[in-house]
This record gives sequence, structure tokens and C-alpha cells, in this order.
Amino acid sequence: MGTFVEWDAGDRFRSDQFVIVYRKSIREITEGVINTKINQRSFLSIILFLIFLLIGTPVSLSEGKPKVALYINGNLSDKSFFDSAARGIHWAVKELGIKAKIVEGGYDPTHWEPDLEQLAEGDWDLIITGTYQLIEIVEKIASTHPQKKFVIYDASVDYSKGNLGNVYSILYKQNEGSFLVGALAALLTNSTVNDLNPNQVMGFIGGMDNPVINDFKIGYIQGANYIDPKVKALASYADSFNDPAKGKELAIVQYDNGAVIIFNVAAKTGIGIFLAAQERKKFAIGVDSDQYLLLKKDDPKRAATIITSMIKRVDSSLFRAIQLHLVGKLEYGKAESLGLKEGAVGIADNENYQKIVPVEIRKRIHEIEKKIIDGEIIVDTVFGKKLN
Repeated sequence: MGTFVEWDAGDRFRSDQFVIVYRKSIREITEGVINTKINQRSFLSIILFLIFLLIGTPVSLSEGKPKVALYINGNLSDKSFFDSAARGIHWAVKELGIKAKIVEGGYDPTHWEPDLEQLAEGDWDLIITGTYQLIEIVEKIASTHPQKKFVIYDASVDYSKGNLGNVYSILYKQNEGSFLVGALAALLTNSTVNDLNPNQVMGFIGGMDNPVINDFKIGYIQGANYIDPKVKALASYADSFNDPAKGKELAIVQYDNGAVIIFNVAAKTGIGIFLAAQERKKFAIGVDSDQYLLLKKDDPKRAATIITSMIKRVDSSLFRAIQLHLVGKLEYGKAESLGLKEGAVGIADNENYQKIVPVEIRKRIHEIEKKIIDGEIIVDTVFGKKLN
């Protein structure tokens, strides 16, 4: 099995190891399932005890602590998607008193199924994993281990296959958040903000050519066209989420062909995009996590090129799932789509964003966000139906 780290609630946890920035508090997202400002462990113990007395415990308790395993089909330190998932687990360890294990399975797909099978055969109460690449594996393993509970994020199993009532799927409306950063890119390419040369060209670099990545792209381009139909978008795919050199190579080509801003949707490959932005004195938009904040301490000059990030709050969605699981309210056997309205995607409103982007443009982006939430703007999606 891949490398792993275990924590429990007694271990030392430094919240400053991970940067968590939300517009909406987790209390809003979870709608009051657990008040995180009170003593979590005591409150959780009371809840579980009362439920046990009334209807039987909703979770399997191993040595008194719920045990949760997160399986990463890649590696941490991408300062993006997988790091966000890990933050959610760290957060649950600190706030909910669980015992947790994070397994880094690496990028060799031959390891993923045996790794997940080993976790399913272990004493883990809840197994969490994600991405479209693991859909079929989760379907197979979950159906043969009905006593286990599974969460898959950024993808959904096919419930019509049957025997998947023990799986909860989390989908994200990344098209909605990408619409916002596309609109922002278009507004900036038509301005002279911070010495940007006015040029109606913007870029997009995806890690893979797949439906989820293209859902980012379609929202990004639609958002740009909402502002200015004449804006040109350059798009490239790195065919890897773990190749910063390739990301830099593709970004330099786009910058040299007129792109003023590039949207990074390539996980660790995107580190190279930021290097190219620094070299070419251009700008980039981060993805999944607030990449400006994550890079600021170690490399402030590179971080300064990241105007904002389209945050996909994997961390808060996993925390929410664990929290609901613990009180028996997680709806297994179904998929749930989370977007701007739920606070699951959004734009990073950090100091760099406020420094570079004029207040009138920031207000415009906020107005557009409200229109999407209110249904006045319907964002296109590559999937079979609108995610609204």
C-alpha cells in the first residue's frame, strides 16, 4: 500500500500548517448538525450515546473512536486538490475526535484497486476517496463490502448498477466558480490593471482532457464571453496532474501568444504555470485551494502572480460528510451537487486579489455571483444536465 500518516484527536495539530479560507462558515454549510464552537468531543459523545439508546448507533466505533481513511490516488503537496482533501481530514481529526489515516497511492493506477481493497478489509468505519479515475473501483469494492461506508468526491458512482447503498457521492459545480474567474479574466484583459497590457487573450491549462476539467473550461469561457464575446481563449492539456515542467512549457507558449492570464486547472502541474507567469511577468489564476496563500510564505514572488483562485472546497465538503456520517444523517445511496449557493466553490478574496483587482471589478464579480446563485445566470456544463 502507499505511504500513509495516521492521526487521532490526541495528536498535536497545528492549524497553521494548512490555510483554510471560506466565505461561508462550516456551520452554515452543515446547517447546524453540530455547533463547532462548543466542546466537540463531549457533544459528539452525547449525540452518539442518545442515538444508540434510541435506535442503535449509526456508526461503527473502533476502540471508542470512529476511524476514517482517506485514499489519495496521487500524492500530497500539490498545493491544490489533494491538499484540500487532506485539510478536511485534519480538520475532522481536530474538531470531531476521529482517528484518521491518509494513504498516498501515487499515480500508478495498478496500485489503486489493491490499496482500496486492503482498506475495505481493515477496520475502517468510513473510507473516502475521489476523482473519476476511481469510480469503477469504488463500485466494485463497495458492492462486495456492504458493511463498509464509502464517500467518493469529485465523482459519482452509477447507482443504477445496484448494491451501492453504502456510497455517498459528492459532485462540485466547478463550472459556476469558473464562470466567475472567466468573467474576472475578461475584465482584466480589457484593462490596464497593474501594468497588464490590454490584450483580449486569456489562457486555460488543464491537467487532463476529461469531463470534470472541461466543466471548468466551459464555465471559464462562458464567463469571459458574458463580459466580452470578443475575448479569445487559448486552451491546452498537460496529460498529467504531476508534471510542473510540462505546465511551464505550455504556459510559456500561451503567454508568448498573447495570453495575459492563465487559469491553472492542473493540480501539481500548475506549479509550472506559476513559474512561467513569474518569468514572463504575467498573471495566473489558481485552482481548488487558495494557491496564493499556500505559496506566499515559501515563494512570495511566485505567489504574487496568482490574482485569485477558483476554490473547490473539497476540505469543507469532506468535513461535512464526516460530520453528518457521525450523527447518522449522511445520505448514502445518492449523489449531491454542491456549488456557489452551498459555498462549495467560489473565488479567493485574499490580499493579493484586493491589491490587484480594482474595487469596481470586485463588485462586478460579486454581482455576477449573486446572479448565478439566484438563477438569473445559468452556467453551461459539459455534463448531461444543468447542475442547478
